[in-house]
This record gives sequence, structure tokens and C-alpha cells, in this order.
Amino acid sequence: MSQEIHGTYSAEHAGPPEPEATRRTADEAESSRASRGWWDRNADEYQSDHGGFLGDDRFVWGPEGLDEADAALLMPAASLKGLDVLEIGAGAAQCSRWLAGQGARPVALDLSHRQLQHALRIGGDVPLVEADAGRLPFRDGSFDLACSAYGAVPFVADPVRVFREVHRVLRPGGRWVFSVTHPIRWAFPDEPGPEGLSVAASYFDRVPYVEQDEGGDAVYVEHHRTLGDRVRDVVAGGFRLVDLVEPEWPAWNNQEWGGWSPLRGNLIPGTAIFVCERG
Repeated sequence: MSQEIHGTYSAEHAGPPEPEATRRTADEAESSRASRGWWDRNADEYQSDHGGFLGDDRFVWGPEGLDEADAALLMPAASLKGLDVLEIGAGAAQCSRWLAGQGARPVALDLSHRQLQHALRIGGDVPLVEADAGRLPFRDGSFDLACSAYGAVPFVADPVRVFREVHRVLRPGGRWVFSVTHPIRWAFPDEPGPEGLSVAASYFDRVPYVEQDEGGDAVYVEHHRTLGDRVRDVVAGGFRLVDLVEPEWPAWNNQEWGGWSPLRGNLIPGTAIFVCERG
């Protein structure tokens, strides 16, 4: 979820050079390699920093703290019992554990081996699958619901391919609900303080944000789509958009998470949640 511009590397610093932040194209293969490597390297820090907020068995849609138990974007919790649910970009499978607690039959899928090791560390009976979201290893019509809380979608070069794969593995009428960084954030610096409140880039610039190593290979890639792009991608993937949820920052949440903060959250949206249905 980061779009932070790193400082330049000094020879006085120990360790490898900081990656270079740039804007350039990155295809599907490069984006996938970068995401797998980045999350494998950073999973420990991510779970250490955010595990307390996410909980072990809580379904949170984003840094605002909107909880599926309250929002019921998939469906009311009491109706989840016995349903097959696919979580994409599951990380340590916190959302899947919550789903299992409601009687659903979730499967937690992630590209990162290290993230799934954290899922094993926490425990539970949720099946874990290491795979790319653009190549789902499931039969057609395997699931009643699919969900993704900030997983996969912002990091893939071809989101329509992911959506078509989700469409394929869902049964008719199944819901696909996913959250991403709100597209308007692309125009602002990824900073939680006042410096993050002034427009610094074009909202319409779709060139990916890339961090690359000394050899020019991407180590982190994030792709931008405007709000209209996301809607068109959903439709191109075979879905009907049922709702677009932009969570407001709640009074109880005083945390900062990267560029998300109470200051910014009370002024501009930070998360967009797309609620879609398969025909």
C-alpha cells in the first residue's frame, strides 16, 4: 500500500542500497515477481507492525478499521455458514479465520510464502494456497463468495485478468468484494501529516510506481487505476457493481498506518471497497 519515495543511498550506510523510486511501465511478469519478493522480505515487519490491529481472526477492510462483522458487505454473518469462500491476498489469513468462525469454509490464497508461514504460525484449520491471483488453481464454480482486503488488486498489471479468474471460480450469483487504496490518493503524497494534503501528481497518470534495484529490476510495483477504470475493469471481468463503499475515518481510530491517519482520513477517502456480483 506504500507509495513512499525513499531517500538516496549513501556509501556510509551499511547494508544494500535503498531501491530507486521511479515511474515506469512494469508488465504482468515483473509485477508478480516484485510482489512475491517484496512480501516475502517484508512479511515479518508487516505482521509485527499491524498484527495487533488486524487481530488473528478479525475481518478488517482497511486502515480505517471497517469490520465485516458490522459492514456485512459479503452478506450478514449469520448467512455465511456452509458457504465456500476464497480470500485472495490473504496474508496471514486473519479474514479467513473470521469467516471460519462464522461457519463458512474459507480458502486463504496468497502469492507470498512468508505471509502464509505467518498464517501457519497463528494456526487454525483454514486451507492455505500459495498461488498467483491471475492463475487461480481451482475448478470453475468452486466458491460462493470471494474477497480481498487490500490484496493482489493494486499490485497486478492486468486486473481484468484477475477479475475474470474470480468470475470463473465463483458460482452464479456469487459476490466478489475487494478493497484497494482509494484512487484519489494517487494524486497526493503518501504521508500521514499535513504534507499529505496537497495535490502533487496527476490523478490521471496511470504510469506505475516502481522501486527498482541497482540492476533496474523492480522490487516493488504498484499500479494505479482511476475510479472509472476500476468500474470498467469490474464490468470487463463479467461482474455487476452493486455498491462502492468509501469508509469514513471513525472517531475511535487514532492510529497512523503509512499514509493513512486521522488527519487525512477525516478530509479525503483512503479506501475504496467494490461490491460486485457474478451474473
